[in-house]
Amino acid sequence: MDDLKQQMKDHFLEYASYVILDRAIPNVVDGLKPVQRRILEILWRQHDDKLHKVANIVGQTMQLHPHGDSPIYEALVTLANKGYVLDRQGNFGNIYTGDPSAAARYIETRLSPLARETLFNPEITEKIPSYDGRNQEPVVLPAKIPLLLMQGADGIAVGMATHILPHNFTELLEAEIACLEKKPFKIFPDFPTGGIMDKSSYDRGRGKVKLRAKIEITDPKTLVIREICYGTTTESLIRSIDEAAKKGKIRIEAINDYTAKNVEIEIKLPRGQYAEDILNALYGFTECEVSLNSQVILIKENLPWETDVHEILAYNAIKLMEFLKLELELERDKLLEKIFYKSLERVFIENRLYKKIETLKTLEAIHTALEESLKPYRKKLLREPTHDDREKLLQIPIRRISQFDIDKSKEEVFLLEEALQKVEKNLKNVKKYAIDYLKNLIVKFGKDYPRKTRIKTIEEIDRRTIETKELKVGFDLETGFVGTKISGPTRIDCTNFDKLLVLYKNGEYKVTNIPEKQYFDGAIWVGIADKKTILNVIYKNKETQQPWAKRFIVDKFILDKLYQYLEEGMELQHISTDPEANIELSLAPKAKEKAKKQSFAFKKLPVTGIKTKGTRIATQKVKKVTST
Repeated sequence: MDDLKQQMKDHFLEYASYVILDRAIPNVVDGLKPVQRRILEILWRQHDDKLHKVANIVGQTMQLHPHGDSPIYEALVTLANKGYVLDRQGNFGNIYTGDPSAAARYIETRLSPLARETLFNPEITEKIPSYDGRNQEPVVLPAKIPLLLMQGADGIAVGMATHILPHNFTELLEAEIACLEKKPFKIFPDFPTGGIMDKSSYDRGRGKVKLRAKIEITDPKTLVIREICYGTTTESLIRSIDEAAKKGKIRIEAINDYTAKNVEIEIKLPRGQYAEDILNALYGFTECEVSLNSQVILIKENLPWETDVHEILAYNAIKLMEFLKLELELERDKLLEKIFYKSLERVFIENRLYKKIETLKTLEAIHTALEESLKPYRKKLLREPTHDDREKLLQIPIRRISQFDIDKSKEEVFLLEEALQKVEKNLKNVKKYAIDYLKNLIVKFGKDYPRKTRIKTIEEIDRRTIETKELKVGFDLETGFVGTKISGPTRIDCTNFDKLLVLYKNGEYKVTNIPEKQYFDGAIWVGIADKKTILNVIYKNKETQQPWAKRFIVDKFILDKLYQYLEEGMELQHISTDPEANIELSLAPKAKEKAKKQSFAFKKLPVTGIKTKGTRIATQKVKKVTST
């Protein structure tokens, strides 16, 4: 049993470590997860300036990735939609609407110019065997840009998760320059969907940002959403607006989605609602405003690292200098080698050293003679010639020797020495070289990545203050007009989210939104449809003229649908909402009797359902009903 427990513990730790290091959490050096790095490595190997079928790249990547083709395809599409490292052709989905991409066989991709210039150098890339040992794959790519902060990243591993927000390309490089120059800097997110951002609680990536959609008021009754919040789609946004409308938080007449290349969601408002008034409600109750939390966890030197965006940028600045120094050292060594060989070649041809080996029969004798003949010219060379160097000299064709131009050779060496001096100068001040490198990237690529999200302080919305607005609704019984613009004798205090209950003389009722001015033919009573007001009614049978009474609450309804509150063949005589109401009935006398009056208190009756039949309160004919 103990052995099983130990095995379970070991296996869980191995699994957790694998998910954290090799699947879910990106590396700080190149900002990539393993599957993304493998995709880019394959694209680098296959690069020929032409577009490649995504299906082909997915298949090639399976040489390095130990999982199926589906996660590779999804990772490639996600990487392409971030917009930095891949060029695209075809339908890669829509980040605004959430529509999926086309099948892998229909879309094409290749490395972007920015990726080719800043992410790859096989000479300084450490590689390890792939999962099956048949190939080599990079441990990390030598990224010379802060790709992790540019793209952002999301990942859920065992016991930890990361959520890094994307930032602006130019601002990141300018901040990295400031970091190298030991100057203060600040960086804030920038989202591909645009919008308006409040960064006051960002706290260098350890806090959150508040985002708002960009909403234009085209006229007092129309709003148009032009940009949406990051992490939402037009579909989810419209759904949230519909849900807010159903809950009575906002009132809309229609919502139309015209999104294609750019976001365009049109909201039409009903009577009594105006764009300026509804704006805060959209921010308060829909996905027009969201908060995004940032949690920065990544892999550094093969271990999880919880940090902030400033420390990431400082680390990237250090790695940039390391990579540039390695490249400069390699370039220096190549130039020295070229200068050495050019000088060696000139000595060999200019001094006719080839003449001394023309009569020799064996290769060993030729090498010995050539080695001796080069000794007097050692000071003109950067190093001692080796066997391989002499072998190169022996392979020079006769035609090239006969056409050798000494002046041209000297000029070539001079140009190489100039380049060498420049490289050595940069090596003495790698920091300045790194700053110039970043400035060149900004000039070359900065215009392609403008800031899309505007930074602005967003005031906190108190939902309670925008939920209710006091309104006065007038009702003129004589004309039948009801609305906020009616100054009738009956005034009803309500809010903008209330509904009106309208009762008609013919025994029908309906519930409707509060209008500015609307005619209700035959309306006898108007009040708030609050699902708790008790209505008291007296009515009579048209045939027998006998009085009936009932008490009910209107608690179920569909807007603007007509319902019955009186039974068929009945005529309304009295209506009130006072639970202590008392009425007096004037009843027709029977034969040889005087007319008499009868009192009735509504509290004697129970509150029943609206469809329940009333109670007969007298057997005689009713002539008149009055309140007492």
